[in-house]
Amino acid sequence: MGKYSSIFEPLTVKQMTVPNRIVMTPMGTNFGEQNGEMSFLHMDYYEQRAMGGVGMIIVENACVDFPQGSNGTTQLRIDHDNYIPRLYKLCETIHKHNTKIAIQLNHAGASAVEERIGMQPVSASNLPNKKGGAAPRPLTREEIYTIAKKYAKAAKRAQTIGFDAVEIHAGHSYLINQFLSPLTNNREDEFGGSLENRARFARLVMEEVRKEVGPNFPILMRISADEFVEGGNTLEDMLELLTYFQAEADIIDVSCGLVDSIQYQIDANYLADGWRSYMAKAVKKKFQKPVITTGNIRDPKVAEKILADGDADFIGMGRQCIADPQWTNKVKYGKEDEIRKCISCNIGCSGHRIGLNRPIRCSVNPSVNEGEDYKEHKVKKPCNVVVIGGGTAGLEAACTAAEVGCTTFLIEKESQLGGLSVKISQIPDKKRLADFPHYLIHRAQSLRNLITFTGMEATTSFIKMLKPDFIINATGSTPLLPPIKGLHENMDKENSRVSGILGMIKNITNYPMEMQGKKVCVVGGGAVGLDVVEFFAKRGADVSIVEMLPVVGKDLDIVTKIGTYDMMEKHHVHILTSTALQEVHPDHFIVKRNDELETLAFDYGFVCLGMRSYSPLMNELKEAFDDEDVELLNIGDSVRARRIIDGVAEGRNILIALKQKNFL
Repeated sequence: MGKYSSIFEPLTVKQMTVPNRIVMTPMGTNFGEQNGEMSFLHMDYYEQRAMGGVGMIIVENACVDFPQGSNGTTQLRIDHDNYIPRLYKLCETIHKHNTKIAIQLNHAGASAVEERIGMQPVSASNLPNKKGGAAPRPLTREEIYTIAKKYAKAAKRAQTIGFDAVEIHAGHSYLINQFLSPLTNNREDEFGGSLENRARFARLVMEEVRKEVGPNFPILMRISADEFVEGGNTLEDMLELLTYFQAEADIIDVSCGLVDSIQYQIDANYLADGWRSYMAKAVKKKFQKPVITTGNIRDPKVAEKILADGDADFIGMGRQCIADPQWTNKVKYGKEDEIRKCISCNIGCSGHRIGLNRPIRCSVNPSVNEGEDYKEHKVKKPCNVVVIGGGTAGLEAACTAAEVGCTTFLIEKESQLGGLSVKISQIPDKKRLADFPHYLIHRAQSLRNLITFTGMEATTSFIKMLKPDFIINATGSTPLLPPIKGLHENMDKENSRVSGILGMIKNITNYPMEMQGKKVCVVGGGAVGLDVVEFFAKRGADVSIVEMLPVVGKDLDIVTKIGTYDMMEKHHVHILTSTALQEVHPDHFIVKRNDELETLAFDYGFVCLGMRSYSPLMNELKEAFDDEDVELLNIGDSVRARRIIDGVAEGRNILIALKQKNFL
């Protein structure tokens, strides 16, 4: 703990002493009951994080004004006394682990959805809070004062329940932020116009809350320090705005971004660890108050430096606490190499929740709710498990099986483990992806009953020698190459400028850093094709993307999608949708658009039409073990090309198969 002394130094704010500097920041879960009640899914979820050692948990946003201020279909509510009992139970549970707990209070304003709340959303003015959003109804002066008192009553309720603090959400395109931002506030009364006027509602809320909770109860305030949208508040603007409403704030939670810049609010994977800390530093310097910083912080060395340098007083972690509830304890007890780092893919946490209204999940943690109690249970009789394929799905299956006592054999034909994720992580903006296979490989190496064979092609005869009770096929996927004229003849061939994603990665160090004047054409507007577009667009190339569907990035999560479209607009990428590849030549593509053939010349051409499942041994294995009591399972991309989250979940499901066969 000596090298991380700043992380583990307690800090007292008013009547609250936080035992260390790690804060689980608020992030919606969709675990709530339909009536806004806290569920027991919540209880388990937050208790896991408290057991993991975090100093303070800030519970996800709770509605102070229902239904008008509701955000989502299963948002927590704290607008009525009938929500007290379960919230009390939560506080009681968290306090047993010496963790402090706050709750975030929120009014959605224009972020509410009319179809869900049954009325027109309200806001500072009639300006939508996002591109293409519906126009809200401006609040009257009387309504503004009423809502401020509702925040105060909710804060008092939280204090009565047993929360150690409350956080007022004044960022991220919610109601208070809608008053603060010139993008959403065109009022002409005392609540609009000047910085002082735009800050008046925030000040009113803070003052009303303080009146209710008294002088010694800590109040946190979350802000978007920089909105990162043209015409919105900059950091300099926010520093000035804060002078009008920070007086009652005891801790300032320094976030950033709006709905239209969500890639900065929920950090994109290419943003560095701790990239936002300069904002927290500026706020702390001006107001001399404790601040929380967030922003892709995964590495404890980065966290320690931010704290030691005085840039922030607390390190906020949302997604990292989802990925690994034990982060704090692992750092405390010298187990850094066991940390399951969040890869900022934003699929299970944000994509599920925001885009699909599902409960949160995690690509790298298949047990967001369940935890890892399964490791305490061991197989009742000897069990041999053979896993074919050492990608993320295969590694998760192999490790899980070994952790419950199975003698496990992992066969990988490549010289290294990790599969496609290791290859994709060679793209500079995807380097964070490598953290997950690194964790899985370390986990595998620590298990004595997991024997790994690399650089070895799996054969039926060899597998038979291992006397398996279970065979898990996790051979992954391979690029999809349909029968398009010239494609096979030119793909990754000498004297051809045409590559697939694997060819591009193989030569990734050979591409110039400056590519102005070079034409790049990418066929395929899915995730892989867009990775290629991003790589070359940022180097200044003249990039075109061809997609047969009406849109590119159809299946991307909301964070990645907004960030990707912003990138393409910034770098003037030519987007050719409803366009189909017809022929491939060494230096040009022929495509069909609007029933017309077009020639697209390029210096570098890429065909990225997705991936297809690859299971070369499945039929042979079915025949070989047909008359034996051997369970054959196919998981991950070898079933159907999908995402890491799917394969990892299926890898963990080996536990279900073991139970069904009475091994567990």
